[in-house]
Amino acid sequence: MFKVLITDPIAPEGIEILKRDPDVEVVNEPEIPYEKLLEIIPEFDAIITRSRTPVTKELLERAKKLKVVGRAGVGVDNVDIEEATKRGILVVNTPGANTIGATELTLMHMLTIMRNGHKAHENVLSYRWDRKKFMGEELYGKTLGIIGLGNIGSQVALRAKAFGMKVLAYDPYIPREKADRLGVKLVENLHDMLKEIDVLTIHAPLTHETKDMISEREFELMKDGVYIVNCARGGIINEDALIRYMEKGKVRGVALDVFSKEPPPPEFVDRLKALSDKVNVSLSPHIGANTYESQRNVAVIVAQQVLKALKGQTVEYAVNAPFPDLSVLTLIKPFLDLAEKLGKFLVQWADEGIREVHIEVRGDIAEHFQPISSAVLKGILEEVVDFPVNIINAFYVAKDRGIKVEELSSEDTPDFKHYIKVVARSDGKEKVVAGTVFEGQMPRITEIDRYKVDIEPEGILLVFENKDVPGVIGKLGSILGRANINIAGFRLGREKKGGIAIGILNLDDPIPPEVLEEIKRIPEILFVKQIVL
Repeated sequence: MFKVLITDPIAPEGIEILKRDPDVEVVNEPEIPYEKLLEIIPEFDAIITRSRTPVTKELLERAKKLKVVGRAGVGVDNVDIEEATKRGILVVNTPGANTIGATELTLMHMLTIMRNGHKAHENVLSYRWDRKKFMGEELYGKTLGIIGLGNIGSQVALRAKAFGMKVLAYDPYIPREKADRLGVKLVENLHDMLKEIDVLTIHAPLTHETKDMISEREFELMKDGVYIVNCARGGIINEDALIRYMEKGKVRGVALDVFSKEPPPPEFVDRLKALSDKVNVSLSPHIGANTYESQRNVAVIVAQQVLKALKGQTVEYAVNAPFPDLSVLTLIKPFLDLAEKLGKFLVQWADEGIREVHIEVRGDIAEHFQPISSAVLKGILEEVVDFPVNIINAFYVAKDRGIKVEELSSEDTPDFKHYIKVVARSDGKEKVVAGTVFEGQMPRITEIDRYKVDIEPEGILLVFENKDVPGVIGKLGSILGRANINIAGFRLGREKKGGIAIGILNLDDPIPPEVLEEIKRIPEILFVKQIVL
């Protein structure tokens, strides 16, 4: 008999699935205090939570029988994943349960700002009948631009086509075949798409790549009278730039379910409110998953996952990969960390979306090739998807995204005792990064493209190719100094004197976009990227 404890409210359909299983005893305590939870947790084989319950190291230490933690939702910030992994406790979640809810909210907002639905409603409630005041625009015949053609973006595309819209999409991590199946034109360049669209909707995760993706330059490219919808993540649209282009009259309608800070500061809401007479504004408090159906899906999926885990069956949405033998984890953890950092570095260093990944694991770590290779993919994919990726599901997610993976393992290694190399390919271009772990568990990046380097893969890196001539670092240092950005370290790699060199600066603070643009204008610098690890 398995004992399952539910510590947060979930829909009754999920509870019923658990109760119907003769091998399960369910204890439903949706408002249990943390102190009481600590007392009773040793009795239970599984726990199901939402965001209210902190699944801490202290809790897991006391949970002597615990086999699985079920998170009813996508986020697992309240769960100590590392401690659960060490103790062989599986953590599962429910990604995709709110896809339709978020899709329909997007369409609701789009129709609202284009047909003045909210304003017309308030007009009638005010005992008025100003029909001529509420002229709107039809979706039919308009061009919709979608940033992010994942689960939600794809569903929005299908419904937009049903409205008679022409649909364009920008997503460098989606295969063209998927867009073709949806009847969507996949564009290679975001800026080209922005010039054509009447409506923009965003369905991408917030990453270093997508933060402030829509800012001054992007608004300038759009048509006058464009409509903007964001039901994905705050921070993808630069909110100051959005306000400025609303004030200029460039943006005719804005619908936001998400904000850079949640709840949004009163001053930002006041600025939107002040513009609502000239711009259609539709706001909601991050309610994409707030449908009865979504919550029912969450409860059903988490219950099914927990039952499978308890019975030793394959689960679809595992967040971690438990190591029953802690000595194995201790042995390979530095290499897993390095592999993940190499993936994170590469996806930011690559100029375009990655289509193919070649992974080499050499030396005496070759026997652990599978988890190390998965960790590389985890580092890449975490930058491009909005749900948890782990070394269990990384290969499946890569396949779903149309990324081809080549693998090579060998005990032979040219330069180091251990060696991990990753090559990313896209449209005939290659980007390379490789690294090792020195004695004392010191991870290092040892190769970037054709250059030999020695870099600690940590923090904020400014990586640039430049003509190998005097004065480049001086110019760069002057710009960073004026911006009050401190250089914590510097490394240089080059093929030959006077040729092309690569420089890597470790920085204490991130570089603002305008400072990065100034660096790009240094004549001797050929290519520059800010990378956060």
